Amino acid sequence: MPDYQPSDRIVTLDQAAAFAREQQAAGKTVVFCNGCFDILHAGHVSYLNDSKAEGDVLIVGVNSDASEREIKGAGRPIMPGVERAELLAGMEAVDRVVIFEEPTAERCLRTIRPNVHAKGTDYTAEGVPERAIADELGIRVAITGAPKVNASKTIMKQIREKA
Repeated sequence: MPDYQPSDRIVTLDQAAAFAREQQAAGKTVVFCNGCFDILHAGHVSYLNDSKAEGDVLIVGVNSDASEREIKGAGRPIMPGVERAELLAGMEAVDRVVIFEEPTAERCLRTIRPNVHAKGTDYTAEGVPERAIADELGIRVAITGAPKVNASKTIMKQIREKA
C-alpha cells in the first residue's frame, strides 16, 4: 500500500490567491466560502454545491483548530483541521482548500479577492461577519445551501445520547 499523500488541493493562502488570479485571468468567476466543517454532514454538502454554482471555481476556507476552539468552545474541534481539509478537498465541488487561523475569513477575502463570498443559510446577506470587507473589495455576497437543519453540535449531542 502506498504512503498516504495529502491532497494537492490543500494550499496556503498565497497559493489560493495565485490560483484565484489565474482563474480570474481566464475569465472565470471565483467563489470563496468558509466554515469549521467539524463533522461533515448533508448541510455542508448542500452549502458547498450551491456555493460552487455561484461561479466556476470554489475555494473553501477551513477554520484552524485554534480558531474553531475560539468560536465553538472547549472540546472542539472533533477532527483536526488537516483531516477536515482533506475531506473537503475530496469533494467534487471543491477546487482548493485553505486552512486559516483567524475567527473570521476577512484576511482570506483580502488576500484571495474572490468574485463571490458565499455563506450558509444561518446568515443573512447583511449579517455576514465579513460583509464590510466584501463591500469594500466589491465582492458579491451570496447566501447558499439548504435551510440549516443540520449542525455538527446537534450530531455530536445525538451521538452522546445514544452512547
